[in-house]
Amino acid sequence: MSLRDEMFEQPAVLERLVLASRGPTTEAAAILGRADVVHAVIAARGTSDNAARYAKYVWGSVAGLSVTLAAPSLYGGYDTPPDLSGSAVVGISQSGQSPDLLAVVAEGRSQGRPTIVITNDPNSPLAAIADTVVPLGAGPERAVAATKTYTATLLAVAEIAAAMAGSSERDSDLLTVPEAVAGTLETEKEIRSSASHVGPIRDCVVLGRGFNYATAFEWALKLQEMAYVLAHPFSTADFAHGPFAVLEHRFPVLAVAMQGPMFAVTVEMLERIRHERAANLITVTDRADLGGRVMVVPQVAEWLTPIPAIVAAQIFTAAMAELRGIDPEKPRGLQKVTRTE
Repeated sequence: MSLRDEMFEQPAVLERLVLASRGPTTEAAAILGRADVVHAVIAARGTSDNAARYAKYVWGSVAGLSVTLAAPSLYGGYDTPPDLSGSAVVGISQSGQSPDLLAVVAEGRSQGRPTIVITNDPNSPLAAIADTVVPLGAGPERAVAATKTYTATLLAVAEIAAAMAGSSERDSDLLTVPEAVAGTLETEKEIRSSASHVGPIRDCVVLGRGFNYATAFEWALKLQEMAYVLAHPFSTADFAHGPFAVLEHRFPVLAVAMQGPMFAVTVEMLERIRHERAANLITVTDRADLGGRVMVVPQVAEWLTPIPAIVAAQIFTAAMAELRGIDPEKPRGLQKVTRTE
């Protein structure tokens, strides 16, 4: 099965997940809603770390839960784990095999804290030590670059948020996601045209804010591993605090701008980029009338926009790899499962 096949599997994977995972996500939500849980500590690496960034926003916004990202080296190499009082410990890992993530969740258990694992392998070592496991059910993912497991992880995180909120409206929102992803995949030709427009770039910045701060990081990671592009992710707010100075004529800028509370300030920055620096700007958006070159995805509730947004970015990145003469199926120096200590 090719990378493209796995990208195009995503609507079916997400539809299965949204219909079948209510039990595990409800159990996870119950843990996060316990009276003795005041915040969540999430352990993750790589792509899963970007899903954790999304959880930081969506669990905070939808459910009012404070979220921090663990520093796994404190639990392993430094052997100085912090006090986890008041926390639920969450491990996010597609393979469930990385020793440093295992160390964080194991420390949570040793301190008597509840533990949750979100993984594509419910039989993994990480899953074995969790109080509750949320299986992604994405099936085998053979391509090194995570596509369907990433979007499935985002949806699982969103389902937990909806369960914590106890909102029928949120549940209805979730049901729109598979169709929106299918609609995004139908625009493959247009997305590839956008990649051709910017050309075989060597470096760029990737911008997002709010829920799509995570999307900026994941898009940058995909560009790095699949197309060998030195991509730098930023919040649009942080970008204004100094990195804006790197921009010059035709410098590549990739951005995500979705309708919601952060839309106006994001567009304000993108307009500065276009008009003050004449940068080569391409934006993933759900507003077809947005200025500049855009890759338009179907509308969903703002808190779920990172899912169709990153699918557009996946297609763009695969096209960029091909423009640079790189096989995105075989990124150099990388393996499917990365075990870090």
